[in-house]
Amino acid sequence: MKAMIPMNDYGIMADKHNIARVDSRFVAQFFEKRHSHVIRDIQSITEPKSGLSEEFTKLNFALSEYRDTTGRKLPCYLLTRDGFTILAMGYTGPKAMKFKELYIKKFNEMEDFITTLLSAREMFPILTENITLIHDHPKAYHYSNECDMINRLVLGMSAKQFRELYGLDKGQSIRPYLSSGQMYLIDRLQKIDAGLLISTPDYQSRKRQLEWYLGKIGKEADHE
Repeated sequence: MKAMIPMNDYGIMADKHNIARVDSRFVAQFFEKRHSHVIRDIQSITEPKSGLSEEFTKLNFALSEYRDTTGRKLPCYLLTRDGFTILAMGYTGPKAMKFKELYIKKFNEMEDFITTLLSAREMFPILTENITLIHDHPKAYHYSNECDMINRLVLGMSAKQFRELYGLDKGQSIRPYLSSGQMYLIDRLQKIDAGLLISTPDYQSRKRQLEWYLGKIGKEADHE
């Protein structure tokens, strides 16, 4: 399955539909089970007589494959949060509870990453493209730091703070609520910062250059 965000150390990735999923091999590893047994459990859960609807099964348990050390193609599953939850219900004991809690936390982190990336791609397309180029495995903060810096310079607050101030939902685009002057400044600064990411790796140095540039062009914008 094609990934929008590559798999992390916990086997969690984001698929091309922006849905967080976990690889069954990592579930086996962290819950200290044989992968063949996890596969068996998933197949038992997803078989027609289990009680789960075909729609739920299709959405939350994606059959995939991987190559083992000998080059053989073997099956694995990519589970959504709901799929993982159904599977993990059958794993009991203090150790299992510890790993359930861990994976809920990691799913939350990946879903926050997806929200950050989608928001950044909408507001800062040039910037996010360059971040992807210069980092082999970009983290959420690589995007949020740059986006927040520009938003704070222009708006005086991050996008998150803007949403809270105006009662917008998490992940909702702030673009419709900005003035043309604010959008003009954001567009100009992201183009400058896209180049600075490569020429000026230090964050504080980039910020100072953007502050200087903003001072030069600020009067051109409409601050309604």
